Amino acid sequence: MPMQAPAVASVNQALPTVRWGMIALVFSATAINYLDRQTLSVVAPLLRDQFGMSNVAYSRVVFAFMLAFTVMNGVSGPLLDRIGVRAGYALCMAWWSAAAVLHAFARNAWHLGVCRFLLGMAEAGNWPAGVKVVTEWFPDRERATASGIFNSGAAVAAIAAPPLVVWIVRSLGWPAAFAIVGASGFLWILFWWPNYYTPAEPRGAPPPSGVPLGKLLRNRFVWSFTLSKVFIDPVWYFYAFWFPEYLKRVRQFDLASIGKYAWIPFLAAALGNLLGGWTAAFLLRCGLSLSVARKTAVTFFVVMMASGIPAVLVGNAGVSIAWVSLALAGYTGSAANMMAFPADVFPKNLVGSVYGLASMGSGFGGMLFSLITGWVIDHYSYVPVFMGFGITPLIGVLILWTWLGPLRPTSEFA
Repeated sequence: MPMQAPAVASVNQALPTVRWGMIALVFSATAINYLDRQTLSVVAPLLRDQFGMSNVAYSRVVFAFMLAFTVMNGVSGPLLDRIGVRAGYALCMAWWSAAAVLHAFARNAWHLGVCRFLLGMAEAGNWPAGVKVVTEWFPDRERATASGIFNSGAAVAAIAAPPLVVWIVRSLGWPAAFAIVGASGFLWILFWWPNYYTPAEPRGAPPPSGVPLGKLLRNRFVWSFTLSKVFIDPVWYFYAFWFPEYLKRVRQFDLASIGKYAWIPFLAAALGNLLGGWTAAFLLRCGLSLSVARKTAVTFFVVMMASGIPAVLVGNAGVSIAWVSLALAGYTGSAANMMAFPADVFPKNLVGSVYGLASMGSGFGGMLFSLITGWVIDHYSYVPVFMGFGITPLIGVLILWTWLGPLRPTSEFA
């Protein structure tokens, strides 16, 4: 049954069961988003051999996705603020699901690159949309928890992807894996469209107003938050896109073994999302200010991301997977808190735009580091890559403490 809007509903008055139902819809969309994305990561060892792709060639396919993802983050956020999250999210889902299905018809690396570009264009809308839903439905003390829950959809999908995709590939072939996973998004739209609504503003709230893009870009929070994501977010893209490849090329895993074990770090990532939200709530209960609590939680989890360094140095594959698991839990714990940053500072009608612009930094970092990753692996090994992704997030957290400023509502855009 569709969830009906109460006569007067605000972010603080809405029934808890309703708002958690809304976040469940975003969780499932995020899971589909990453299932579509991770299908290639799981099938990559097979397709690289079939299409004769080097590490550099594969990095260019990843780059195509990240290029579209980066550009469209700057478009999808303002678009969602303009047309609303209900219509905007459905549009993004329909587009990326169709693009995912198109992968089934790829016959060479160029085809894959085009399909990944189309996928990245629409998948960019998922996180600005999710952040808008959290902002519309949750008070500030619950936002990190709600963000962690919906963001854990990515980790849950990454857990499911290796065994699910390997099973489909071995049963029906790799084109069927793309087609079946891609089609799931159209089913989601059937649930989203009749159920989602935006809660009414409290009486006396000012009407939303547009803000010129240039003014947002000149805001210190926006550019420093964007810059921090350049150094933090590529860690996730590295493990999401390259970890199955690492297991095959370095740890000598076959496709069946990848299906059995590649999901384990992403289980830790799912738990990291929840732990990130709990940590911020705990620090707030201890009396820390919102700004200090959020930044302290991010710092703790970013330090955990350095666990990728011993992961590449140990001889035992199981121990290596354990270290990678800790690193991914660190990433998602930090991400759950950083997703709440824009809503702590900006009014609701700008949150999608701010997070979309900041995610351009995420995408730019992913593009840059993806190309560097392929080149370094081809010319050296995975060792300097793992070390780099263990260290660079520390630069991001340093930016948060020194340049971002305090997390408090701004009057500049009121």
